[in-house]
Formats: sequence, C-alpha cells, structure tokens
Amino acid sequence: MPASTTITPADRVLREACGLVDRSDRGKLAFTGPQAKTFLQGQVTNDVEALTPGTGCYAALLSPKGKMLGDLRIVDTGDELWLDTERSALQAIFNVLHRARLGYDAALHKRTLQHGLVSLIGPRARAIAGVESLPDVEHANAAIAVDDIPARAIATDVGVDVVCDAEQTPQLIAALTARGAAAVPEAAAEVLRVEHGRPRYGIDLDDTTIPQEAGLNDRAVSFAKGCYVGQETVARLFYKGKPNRHLRGLQLSAPVAAGTELTVGGRVVGSLSSVVVSPQHGPIALALVRREAQPGTRLAAGDASATVVELPFT
Repeated sequence: MPASTTITPADRVLREACGLVDRSDRGKLAFTGPQAKTFLQGQVTNDVEALTPGTGCYAALLSPKGKMLGDLRIVDTGDELWLDTERSALQAIFNVLHRARLGYDAALHKRTLQHGLVSLIGPRARAIAGVESLPDVEHANAAIAVDDIPARAIATDVGVDVVCDAEQTPQLIAALTARGAAAVPEAAAEVLRVEHGRPRYGIDLDDTTIPQEAGLNDRAVSFAKGCYVGQETVARLFYKGKPNRHLRGLQLSAPVAAGTELTVGGRVVGSLSSVVVSPQHGPIALALVRREAQPGTRLAAGDASATVVELPFT
C-alpha cells in the first residue's frame, strides 16, 4: 500500500463489508412485446436474442459509423427487457430506439422516474440483499422481496443492484441499512470502478469512442450475431485494423486534475479522464491514449508523471 495513502471508513466498508449507493438517477427504459428482442438485436452490439429470463448483458448503441452513443445494461426479467444507462446518454438512446422501433411489435417504456436503483457494493452485498443463491454471473437477476418490498436483484461485478418502485426507494434503503449496509459516497465507489478498469460513459467514453478502443469487445460485442447499426466499423477494426487509441491505466506520481493532457516527448497522446486516489495503489487514472503509449511508457501529466499500466489495476 502506498505510504501516503490512508484507508477511509468508506473504503473499508466497500472492501470488507457492504456499501450502499443510491443510483436512482440512472436512465431507465424497458421494452415489451413479441418482437422486443428481435428489434434490440439489430440496434445494439451484444446478443440480445441469446438472453433468457434471469440473464442479461452489457452492450453499446452505436452511430452508423461505429461511434458510441451510449452504453447500457439489458436485463431479461421474463416479462420485459429492462435497460439502464448513464443519465447523460439516456436522451440519445431513447431517441434512436424510439425512431427505429417503428414497424416492430415492441413497446418502449420510460422507467427513469418510475424505478429506484440502489447499488450494494462489497463482500457482504449478496448476504444483505438475501440473494446468496443468485448465480455468480454478472447481470444474473431475480425477483426478490426486501422486508416485503418487491424488488429485482441484479448481479454486478462488485456486488448487487436492487431495483424497486421509485416511491419505495426510501423504505428499501432503510431496510438494507438495517440489515447492515452502510451508505457511502459515489466518489468512494468510483475508486473501485477505476481499480477494476471499467470506463464510464460521459467520463471516459463519449460519442467519438469505438468499443474496441475502450477494451469493450469482450464485454459488450458479439461477433457471432447478425447485423446491427455500426457493425461494419466494429468488425473491420476487429478483423483487419488496429485502433489508434486504447483505454489504459495510469499510475500517477501525484494526484492531478481530470482533463490534464498526457504527453511524451512533447507530443500529446491523450488526456486523463477518471482520476482517483486508491488506498491500494495511490493516485491512479484512466485515459484513452494513443497506441504508441504502451504499458511501461512514462508520460508527463502536468506537474506529475504517469506510467502506463495494463488494466485492471486489481
């Protein structure tokens, strides 16, 4: 552990027990109807038609040129396909899906204000949610009740998300807190995200990003499914090309602001996006950097130095 770094109470909760973050402001949508899967299959990068009730996937919605308009989680509840995304990407995603669904027997529903979403993060998350039997696979999901509050539990890479009707979110938080969850700030959870090397749309990714540049092919892209919007660019880059940029981790000599340019030999090769101070690794960051900045390369980052490292940090 870096000598200059201390473990905060929130850090300890997230790493040893269960932290709670209210993420109800995330954008949420749902699709119903017999052609819901067929429709989404032609819109997003991952294989929606392969989903079965209780499973889900992570995917991107692309422009025709293969640039990311947003990323989203798609959960098959059995009754509907439930989607959530960064709030900053919600309107663009809604607009595309709303226009494109014409001609399909699929209904699009707004759920942002209708549903609350609480993230439980840490080794005790499953026990506190009461879902120890939930498959240990990301996006696995099941209907549950938390002290008689109907909800849906969704497995994440760091714990469990719990979704309920919006008006019952305060009661859900109270019930989970009574079971041992402790509220932590989003900033503390962001440290874990960066350590795990998971980029966030609107911070690390935007509408200039191609999924392969962000290292998302394994998580978000199916190369076995049929056609979808933006597929040609994604497939061509995967099979025949090399991306000009890659998402990398940066080990910093000192904390510096997000947006700081990264240079080598006076040439700009990227800029810092997510910057945190990890109790295990000290100051670290994520950045899309040009491909010549390979792991091990030492860069200048303002008044600090930055060493390019492979992701994840942990």
